[in-house]
Amino acid sequence: MELVSITSGSSGNCIYVGSDNTNILVDVGLSGKRVEEGLNSIGLSIKELDGILVTHEHVDHIAGIGVISRKYEIPIYATKGTIEGIKNTKSVGEVDSDLFTEIKADNKFLVNDLEINPVKISHDANEPVAYRINNNGSSVGICTDLGVYTDYTVKSFKGVNAMLLEANHDVNMLQVGSYPYYLKRRILSDKGHLSNENSGRLLCQLLHDDFNTVLLGHLSQENNLAELAYEAVRLEVLMSDIKYKPDDFNIRVASRSEVSEKIAV
Repeated sequence: MELVSITSGSSGNCIYVGSDNTNILVDVGLSGKRVEEGLNSIGLSIKELDGILVTHEHVDHIAGIGVISRKYEIPIYATKGTIEGIKNTKSVGEVDSDLFTEIKADNKFLVNDLEINPVKISHDANEPVAYRINNNGSSVGICTDLGVYTDYTVKSFKGVNAMLLEANHDVNMLQVGSYPYYLKRRILSDKGHLSNENSGRLLCQLLHDDFNTVLLGHLSQENNLAELAYEAVRLEVLMSDIKYKPDDFNIRVASRSEVSEKIAV
């Protein structure tokens, strides 16, 4: 199984996960042209996609889903609330209802040989989920856009071999930055986004002997830097009382504009 970030950030999110037989995207928050270019760079095309998983209906996660679904008739998997949100987003345009498959958190389903487990998350959207994807004993997690994590979150992602995990903001940069107060409150709330430090704390509870790579994603353009996210997460692991150290696995930072290297598990 492979994990690749096509783009990740507040300006657009699109993540590829695939096996030898199946290719899926998690979110399509960018244009069809950019999706095609990203997939081409890893030797694939949109025509080879078997499905699109949607985390929630915010535009940076669904901007291109209308164009792609209309042109290529790719199945879309999302919760009932997210489907309603997509249909009510005028910029997406018309999406054939037959393309939607309604899913529920904690109800596993298959896309060919990929087992998908939607995981509830705390975010200011209709019915948002993260995803755990399993194949032949390997497992990856896609977990962004959550203001807080719980024991349920930890349990849901326990044992994954690789993960794209939100490290949205540096708290100090956010607090002293130019965002209006209401937006700062939203981001810092339990329905907002994970800070670098909280990302590192969640990661510490998920590490195990066969953990390979964490790809830090959904970084804020205004309130974070790749170097800050990397160092903050690394420091949380280093200072924790767990047996694992930062050099025991790979820490990568996903770009908002460039395709990541392939992470194989």
